[in-house]
Amino acid sequence: MTATDTHTSATTQVYQVLIRATAQRIWDAITTPEFTSRYFHGACVETTGETGTPIRYYAPDGTTLWGDEIIEESDPPHKLVVPWRSLYDHDMGAEPRSRVTWLIEEHGRGVCLLTVVHDRLENSPRTATSVSGIGWLSVIDGLKTLLETGQPLFDADSPT
Repeated sequence: MTATDTHTSATTQVYQVLIRATAQRIWDAITTPEFTSRYFHGACVETTGETGTPIRYYAPDGTTLWGDEIIEESDPPHKLVVPWRSLYDHDMGAEPRSRVTWLIEEHGRGVCLLTVVHDRLENSPRTATSVSGIGWLSVIDGLKTLLETGQPLFDADSPT
């Protein structure tokens, strides 16, 4: 099953997927580098996952900063709200911050609905274009595949 891309507009993008995993396991996959490095374009997240604390994404080299924000809202293991600025690209990094909300809802029988909402993209057109469609889908499908099979969706040397 593939995550669905249901763009509500160019400035708000909503993606949903059912994942056979607990809410806690999905939360851990979003907030720990052992997971993110295997599905999020090689990025290693560094965070405590608590409201008001930093959330940083490092490139696979471990030193280049791809994202550096402060968590706006956290309700483990069900909700994480973070500003978004793509520091891996100069032009996108110069745009105003947008926002990503991760919502994890339990649906019984070991299945959760993951909803990712990327909004506040009105003044960040390069970012909106970059993350739309395959941008977020590769991340979300990669997360689902990793949690359900234990294997990454893409090989480490595969461009995603």
